[in-house]
Amino acid sequence: MTKPNFTPRVARDLDIGESQVSAVLSLIAEGATVPFIARYRKEASGSLDEVAVAAIRDRAGQLKELEDMREMVVKSLEKNGHLTEDLKQKVLGAETAAALSDIYLPYRPKRRTRALLAKEKGLEPLALAILEQKGMDPLKEAEAFSGPGKKAATVQEALDGSRDIIAEIINEDETARARIRDLFLKKASVQCRAARGVEENVSKFRDYFDFEEPLARIPSHRALAIRRGENEKALLVKIAPDDEAALGILNGLFVKGDGPDSGQVALAVKDAHRRLLSRSMETEARAHSKEKADREAIRIFAENLRHLLLAPPLGPKRVMGIDPGFRTGCKLVCLDRQGKLLHHDVVFLHGSEKKAGAEAKKIKRLAETFQTEAIAVGNGTAGRETQDFIRKIEFKTPVHTVMVNESGASVYSASKVAREEFPDLDLTVRGAAAIGRRLMDPLAELVKIDPKSIGVGQYQHDVDQNALKKSLDDVVESCVNSVGVDVNRASAQLLSYVSGLSRSIVQNIVAFREENGPFPSRKNLLDVPRLGPKAFEQSAGFLRITGGENPLDASAVHPESYPIVEKMARDMDAAPADIMRDPDLRRQVDIARYVTDQIGLPTLTDIMAELEKPGRDPREKFEEFAFAEGIEKPSDLRPGMRLPGVVSNVTAFGAFVDIGVHEDGLVHISQMADRFVKDPAEIVKTAQKVTVTVLDVDLERNRISLSMKSGKPDSSKAPLKKGKNPPQRKPAPKKAGGRDRAKPKFTGSLADAFIKSGLKKK
Repeated sequence: MTKPNFTPRVARDLDIGESQVSAVLSLIAEGATVPFIARYRKEASGSLDEVAVAAIRDRAGQLKELEDMREMVVKSLEKNGHLTEDLKQKVLGAETAAALSDIYLPYRPKRRTRALLAKEKGLEPLALAILEQKGMDPLKEAEAFSGPGKKAATVQEALDGSRDIIAEIINEDETARARIRDLFLKKASVQCRAARGVEENVSKFRDYFDFEEPLARIPSHRALAIRRGENEKALLVKIAPDDEAALGILNGLFVKGDGPDSGQVALAVKDAHRRLLSRSMETEARAHSKEKADREAIRIFAENLRHLLLAPPLGPKRVMGIDPGFRTGCKLVCLDRQGKLLHHDVVFLHGSEKKAGAEAKKIKRLAETFQTEAIAVGNGTAGRETQDFIRKIEFKTPVHTVMVNESGASVYSASKVAREEFPDLDLTVRGAAAIGRRLMDPLAELVKIDPKSIGVGQYQHDVDQNALKKSLDDVVESCVNSVGVDVNRASAQLLSYVSGLSRSIVQNIVAFREENGPFPSRKNLLDVPRLGPKAFEQSAGFLRITGGENPLDASAVHPESYPIVEKMARDMDAAPADIMRDPDLRRQVDIARYVTDQIGLPTLTDIMAELEKPGRDPREKFEEFAFAEGIEKPSDLRPGMRLPGVVSNVTAFGAFVDIGVHEDGLVHISQMADRFVKDPAEIVKTAQKVTVTVLDVDLERNRISLSMKSGKPDSSKAPLKKGKNPPQRKPAPKKAGGRDRAKPKFTGSLADAFIKSGLKKK
């Protein structure tokens, strides 16, 4: 088979120009990365962004998988003597995996089915004669296939066998499968009931014990919750359309009259649907629903992760990091402006007043000794109490105290990376260092943690793990390269996400740096073993060298474009540094004069933007944030309170907000704005600072319901609950199509969405 050209199909599917798709696929084939293509090959790609470039890569990959499957089918058909020219053309023309599978199904090697056993009894001629429906009497015709000396002992056995053969023919018919598949995807419903032995009053899946919702409309979080409930044997789940609709389609395709032979075909249709087609299509529908739910859950996770990674950094400051604790004390570290550990200690702030007073003096002394500029306090157990304690200390010079999200810090502290960084230190000291560094630069610290452990997804352990990893790796790579990396300071973990750098090259960079000192210029990267021209091309623009030999090395201007900047400078009798420093000189540059066959206006525009703000950080400016004073635990909350908070997670059904009480509250999608909201991501993003109103508090279950609407809530309808929520009245199921069909339900208070989320507070 000739090597396929995916360009036209990818261009059509994504509605992107063929020339752009062709250029991107060619660059990827040459080893170019998504960030490199989007940033430094705009002329070739037509200025496609990273999302579009990644979509081209992924769609081409899907088509490659389909092509591999097609090749396997052709080889199998050829090997087993089934391949004809017409069949080959059908295989080559199949545009989806489902269509290809339907074509291959009749020829696929089978186990011993009922139809195969019937064929071995010589009943296939009878079955085919009945299927023609020319008015024959099946009973009379079956007599010739049954009796003494025949493999079918009775007429009934012969008819049963012939219907088994007809049922398999129906099941393997391409048109029938396509139409029933379409019916399942458009009209099927997801039906759930409690599994035997599950106690309704204690199960977290009780909202699904009498539940039905159209498959086409079920949101990702409910689909994944139901799947988890089935896997945990709490739910019995069925996905099916109305049986009469399916039988109507099949009868229309195969039943041609009302004679006795057509009656036998109608019986075979029922059997084919019940025993074969419906089961096969339910399996496909489940897979389709799972893929759709996974895709949406992964999209939400990836978007949350992007916002978290790009959270504003405090920058290179002298930081004290504190991992709070009550009984075991607070682990404290002092870091320099590069994040190097200078000192570690333990302070007991929450015991006796006398002890606390001595510890306050110790913290003040350490802050003066190490010239601390900011204190990062983890937001876990004792976080608010520790922050309040620190803020009461009167430091000689102002010290900012900031609450830091410590989600994932414990994972880091026990990791191989942490052991390599701090081989002689306790887990808790490593955790405190991670908290301090996360304040300085969230991106540089978070890349050391498996993204799944950061806690900004929904059902991340239930989705396709390969697809999740690929998507999250793409996000981390995109964030790292958009910010840029200081090659003389970056950790190996951060460098490993730079475009074009393999793990082995990263290890060589770190080893070279340790042996020879800081890199004086980008060109010196070529001295690193195994870092050849291709890796240099892909990575150099994303690596920064501050205070080096060439001022352009601190910018995102790629070394391949240095000659153009140097020519601009020569034309004005100046140096590149002068252009970077003097806005008047930049205004004199007519970039149109420097357009070449390789470099056009998009790249030249980017170059001028970089010369204006060399190495600019795309992240927002850091702003200090404080929770409401006196609100430290759920029992301090009252309905109607307006409180500041930080979005900790965004899901398909709303957003979780940290308001400083150790339990995140839920802003349900219906409470996010005064207007209808389709997607919570339209309103909020992770790490965003918001103001919320308390709607409802359930102390027994630690559920907090919040609102971001501008109107004042009616607090009389949302009392503080010290026990369970009162039972919620469920709507009575409605009759439809001969069965009880309950409306899709979302019962209980807004806090019940915590159950559906599958999420727990760190």
